[in-house]
Amino acid sequence: MATEAPTTRKPARARNRRGEGGRLREEIIAAAVGLLDETGDERAITLRSVARRIGIAAPSIYPHFPDQPAIMLAVVQQEFAGLQTSLLAAVERAGDDPRARLEAICTAYLGYAQEHPDRYRTMFGGLWMPDLSASSITEQDLTTLGSESMQLLVSAFGDCVAAGVSSSDDVAADAIALWMGLHGLAHQRASTVAFPWPADIEARIVNALAHFSPTKA
Repeated sequence: MATEAPTTRKPARARNRRGEGGRLREEIIAAAVGLLDETGDERAITLRSVARRIGIAAPSIYPHFPDQPAIMLAVVQQEFAGLQTSLLAAVERAGDDPRARLEAICTAYLGYAQEHPDRYRTMFGGLWMPDLSASSITEQDLTTLGSESMQLLVSAFGDCVAAGVSSSDDVAADAIALWMGLHGLAHQRASTVAFPWPADIEARIVNALAHFSPTKA
């Protein structure tokens, strides 16, 4: 059984001034992310551990989050927003070439997973995933996670087809297959201690699943 992270109790937090209630919500999320980064285990994130880290009483969390899964959902939503920001920045740097944009999205996605392995694992079905019948979280909360990033991938994939650099005949389905390939590589890189990865493994996955046409010498 996981134990809570050994955190030092902070001095009592000053009460928010009128109109600053949102600040405590942000501090709760930041505390949860900090615990996840330190322990690598979302089970260390409890109402008590978060409250202790901030310097408040646990009941002070309830006006912002009804239970622990709600805190975890907010953490995951924040991380997907961060992933989306990274992907958009990669697209901007790639310029106007459709293939370069799709490749940049894939590289940025894998880079995010490598930089934040514990957050990434939690984003995609960590142990925090709740029983919907006993939680404040709804099915729609879960099904919409990462939807913006997926739409960005689909759009970039479609641009490649339109430009004639991809032979995909079902962009939506092939974009999901490409994501699954990226996700599998990200997961294996994080969980495999040692493996002789081919130096071009990323390119092999992207080229095959994006149905890229062979480049001319």
